[in-house]
Amino acid sequence: MAGMGRRVLQGLFDNECSVLYYCFQTNLPIFKLKESTVRRRYSDFEWLRNELERESKVVVPPLPGKALLRQLPFRGDDGIFDDSFIEERKQALEQFINKVAGHPLAQNERCLHMFLQDEVIDKNYTPSKIRHT
Repeated sequence: MAGMGRRVLQGLFDNECSVLYYCFQTNLPIFKLKESTVRRRYSDFEWLRNELERESKVVVPPLPGKALLRQLPFRGDDGIFDDSFIEERKQALEQFINKVAGHPLAQNERCLHMFLQDEVIDKNYTPSKIRHT
């Protein structure tokens, strides 16, 4: 579903644990894979945001807030597994990653490529720029 260089991400939530499966599609030549599906937790999004802030000149948008109150017992709802919360969180994370992936400077960061295309994120990686080939 890529067109005119735009990336489209679709989140699928796994109710057994708090992860999103993202399908990433692009027609931009800087990405080695034109389609990939990766499993990401909220903490992975936090890692990406921190890496981009530390290593690039990109103004990184904020992430949706943590769901600490939703994890309290006796709330009377499903907490972090509530369908409306899942949908809101999914949409907010998709907006975040689409803004980041759409930024020309962020597209050159190795951490973004790992986040979008590698099955496992190597959090001990050496920060570097991706070169157009």
